Amino acid sequence: MNPHIESVELEKAYRLINHGPTTLVSSRHDGIDNVMSASWVCGLEFKPAKLTVVLDKSTFTRKLIEQSHKFVIHVPTVGQAQLVHYLGTHSRTDESEKLAAAGVQFFQLPASELPLVAGCAAWLYCELIPIEQNQNDHDLFIGEIKGAWADSRVFKEGRWLFEEAPEEMRSLHYIAGKRFYKTGSRLDVE
Repeated sequence: MNPHIESVELEKAYRLINHGPTTLVSSRHDGIDNVMSASWVCGLEFKPAKLTVVLDKSTFTRKLIEQSHKFVIHVPTVGQAQLVHYLGTHSRTDESEKLAAAGVQFFQLPASELPLVAGCAAWLYCELIPIEQNQNDHDLFIGEIKGAWADSRVFKEGRWLFEEAPEEMRSLHYIAGKRFYKTGSRLDVE
């Protein structure tokens, strides 16, 4: 396991996703795991900490979340771009060995009931707040963040440190097709 993983205060967990990174979403139900890519993830509240994620009705991961009421939002890194693209363009519905084919490696933290994807910069463990109208009409899921962690080489004391971390640890921003952008340089204003 990565020795650089540190807890993030739940009131500051939104900072892990407020820069709009492409994410991975995972869930488990009845011994079945899945991970998919998702770009539409957004912080919702500070206390209790909540977020939203849009999950199309056709996705396998959505079905697991609807059954388990638990999921993890991961912030993958530049070094995982191929993995992110593969997980976003292949469905476990059609490819039962999707995770093995992609090379997904999991690890477990005591505070999370779900496995976490190794190599990411951050992880947010959520419990679903079921609001069927939002889920059915808008594919919008709300999760209460119950645990948050980040790799201290790239996120420390509530702040991203992309400019100090190796480039392969920056987060990704999906555009379209096979195109991503890397999180850029820091710019402070007066």
